[in-house]
Amino acid sequence: MPLIRIDTIAGRSEAEIQKLTDAVHRAVLAALSVPARDRYQIVNEHPASHLIAEDTGLGIPRTDKFVLIQVTTRPRTRAEKEKLYRLLCQELQAACGIAASDVMVSITQNMDEDWSFGYGRAQFLTGELKSAPMKA
Repeated sequence: MPLIRIDTIAGRSEAEIQKLTDAVHRAVLAALSVPARDRYQIVNEHPASHLIAEDTGLGIPRTDKFVLIQVTTRPRTRAEKEKLYRLLCQELQAACGIAASDVMVSITQNMDEDWSFGYGRAQFLTGELKSAPMKA
C-alpha cells in the first residue's frame, strides 16, 4: 500500500510501461517513505476517445502522453502529498518524457481497517503488518 492506478492512452510499449511504473514507484518511495517492496500498481490503457481529461479551465495543455494517477493510501500530510505531486512530475519527465502538464493525480485516503493483503485478514489491525502511526 498505497494502491496506485495509472490510466493512460493506449499505445505505449511494454518497455515504456515499465519505465512509467518504475518512475511512479520511485516518486512514491521518496514522497511517502514506504518500503521498497510496498508496490501495488495497476495500469489501464484506453483508446484516446475513452480517456478525457480537460484542464478545469486552468489552461493546462494535454497531449497523448497524458497519465492519470490515482493513489489510495492511509492518511498523509499535506507536505507528503505536495512532495508526491512534485516528484511524480519530475520522475515521469526524466524517465518517460512526460510533461508536468500531462500528469494528473488524485489521492484518496482510507484507514487501517480498509486493507487486507491476503488470507482474509486486516494485517494492519492484526499486527501482522507493522507500520508507522497514521498521520492526521
